[in-house]
Amino acid sequence: MSDPRWAIVVNPTSGQGKGAVLGKLVAGYFSKHDLNYQLITGISAQSVQSDLLKFINENHDCPGVIAVGGDGLVHLVLQVVVPKKIAFAAIPAGTGNDFVRALKWPLGEINELLDRVTTTIPQVIDLGLVDGEWFGAVLSSGFDSTVNEKANALSWPKGRSKYNLAIALELPLFKPSHFEIELDDRTISTEAMLIAVGNGSSYGGGMQVCPQASLTDGLFDVMVLSPISKLEFVRVFPTVYSGTHINHPEVNVYRTKKVRINSQAVAYADGERIGALPVSAECVAGAGLTWLN
Repeated sequence: MSDPRWAIVVNPTSGQGKGAVLGKLVAGYFSKHDLNYQLITGISAQSVQSDLLKFINENHDCPGVIAVGGDGLVHLVLQVVVPKKIAFAAIPAGTGNDFVRALKWPLGEINELLDRVTTTIPQVIDLGLVDGEWFGAVLSSGFDSTVNEKANALSWPKGRSKYNLAIALELPLFKPSHFEIELDDRTISTEAMLIAVGNGSSYGGGMQVCPQASLTDGLFDVMVLSPISKLEFVRVFPTVYSGTHINHPEVNVYRTKKVRINSQAVAYADGERIGALPVSAECVAGAGLTWLN
C-alpha cells in the first residue's frame, strides 16, 4: 500500500512568477523528506479546481493540500477542501498574502511552515460563507470594491502598483453609497464609504482593516467607514496598515455571526469578485482545518 499523497497546488503566475519558484521549493522539500505528493497546476482556475477535486476523490486518505500562490488560489482551494474536511496550508507567493498573515505566519519562513504542516496535527479555524462561497480573510464592499473593479480592468502596471494606481484614479470620482446592514442584534441604515467584514484581520497586502478580527472566535468584525472628505480619507488611509483607523470618529466596528449587506454596489472576498449586492454571510466556526503559527 502506498503512502498517503499530499496535493501541492501551484499558481505559477502568482506574485509575477514567485509561485513557480516557491512551487519548486515546496516540491523539493517533499522529495527531500520522502513525502508522497501530487503536483497540480494549470492555466485556468477551473482546470485547477477540477484537477484538485478529482485528486481528492481518488485519494481519500490525502493528509492535506498545499496552496502555493496568493489569496486567489487559497480562495479557490477552500471551495474544494472545506466540504471534504481536508486540511490545507497556504504558502505565500502572491501580491497580498492576507490569509497567511491572518494565520500569523511570517511571509519568508517557508521551511518552518512546511515543518509544522508535515509533522503536526492541523487546527480548526473559522471561515466565512457568503452566498454559498467560502472565504478566509475579508469580505468587503464600497470604495475598495470599486478600486478592485478598476484594478482588474488595468493591464498595466503589475502587482501592488496596479492597486495604488486604481486608488488614485477612483478616489476623485468616488461617492459614498447608502447601505442596509443587518447584524445579529441590529439593523443599520447608513451612508458609508466602505464596509469590511473580517474573518481575518487584513486585505490588500497587510491593510489591517479589521485589526481585532480572530480566526477562532466564531464571529466577524464588521468595520463601517461613514462618509468623510477626500482630503480626510487621504490623511487617514495610511493608518489602516497599523489598524489605528478604527480610532477615527467615523469608523465603527461591530461583532456578529451573520451579516446581510444591501446597496447599489459590488462585493469582493479574498480579492475575488463575489458580485452585486445584496449578499448574506455567516461566520462558520471550525469550518476550516489548517496550521496556525
